Order: sequence, then structure tokens, then C-alpha cells
Amino acid sequence: MKILVIDDDDRLRRLVEKVLTLGGHEVLAAANGAEGMAIFRKESPEIVVTDIVMPEQEGLGTIMMMRRECPKARIIAMSGGGRVGNLDVLGAAHALGSDEVIAKPFLPRDLLDLINRLVSDSAAAGAKTTLLPPKDPGATLRRLAAMSRRASPS
Repeated sequence: MKILVIDDDDRLRRLVEKVLTLGGHEVLAAANGAEGMAIFRKESPEIVVTDIVMPEQEGLGTIMMMRRECPKARIIAMSGGGRVGNLDVLGAAHALGSDEVIAKPFLPRDLLDLINRLVSDSAAAGAKTTLLPPKDPGATLRRLAAMSRRASPS
């Protein structure tokens, strides 16, 4: 299976590449969302594993672009940041179209299990039901920020 890994942390990206390669996958890698989109368009990977907080082009925008261009793409969002301001970045990633989320640090086995689950869910479902990209991504982000403010203790 061809998997694209997008993360600005060189050490983590190389580690994830190694884990996935040892797991029998073909791995493509990018250091930010802009590089990731170029590879995504050229190589059409079956699964994308993307960080959220990155320079140049962050992960939430990257997820929305991928979802818009290829609604059937299988995407796993990962982040160690947890929250940016009042926004839960993994919750936002899931709301904007990632199929799965994983918090850093994670065990290699946990990532491989997520990938196996995506593959088996897709095979079992036959034709995957996908989320369509929001017509106004800004509105979705504003709604998510408002929800997180309401959930935050005063």
C-alpha cells in the first residue's frame, strides 16, 4: 500500500517512514502540506498520514484540499499540540475530513492498527462513504472555535 507521510519534524517523519516500510508499505514523505499536496496529486497514495501544526501549509488546510480533490482519500491526522488556542486540532481535523486521528506520541503498533483498520473498513464497505468538503471551510473553523470556547472553563 502506498502511504504519504507529511510532518515537519524530520526525526518523527523518518521514524514513521521506517515503521510503515517495515510494515510492508511503500512510503512517500513530505515536510509540509504544500510538498504533501504536490506528492498527493502526482502519486495518488491510498492513505495519507499528516501532522496538523506545520509551517508553510498546515494540516487542516491540507486535509480540506485533499478531501475536495479526492473525496475517497483515506486520511489520518496526527498532532502533539492537542490545542491551538481554544481549538482542539485533532477534533477539528476529524470534523474537516480526516478518517482517523492519533495523538503524538504514539506507539508504532497504534499507527499500524489504524492503517489496517482503514484498509479493512474500506474493503468491508466496498464503496466508502466519504465526507464532502465544506462549502465554506472558514465557517466550519469558526463553528469549531465557538464550540471549543463554550466547552472551555471560564
